[in-house]
Amino acid sequence: MVASLVIGIIFLIAGLGLRYWLNRRKFYRRGPMGAEGFSSYESSVFIKFIEKVGKWIAYGLIIFGLLSLWVYSREKKNREIQNMEIQKQN
Repeated sequence: MVASLVIGIIFLIAGLGLRYWLNRRKFYRRGPMGAEGFSSYESSVFIKFIEKVGKWIAYGLIIFGLLSLWVYSREKKNREIQNMEIQKQN
């Protein structure tokens, strides 16, 4: 039960951190006029592709983290219901 909580928090923080890092890189790559500066066309294509893949990985991490937290809350609720049923029987 606690593993779901820990995994959820770790994946959620990792996903949000990855999104922050990618957006920060993109922000600091912009020049005064708002255009992104790359040294060559190839680096532009490669970097943008890697950032798109990283963005989708971050979305996956965030979704998996939220699902793990949801599973934890469901397990906790079920355990509380079982405890109340046991107390009623006694």
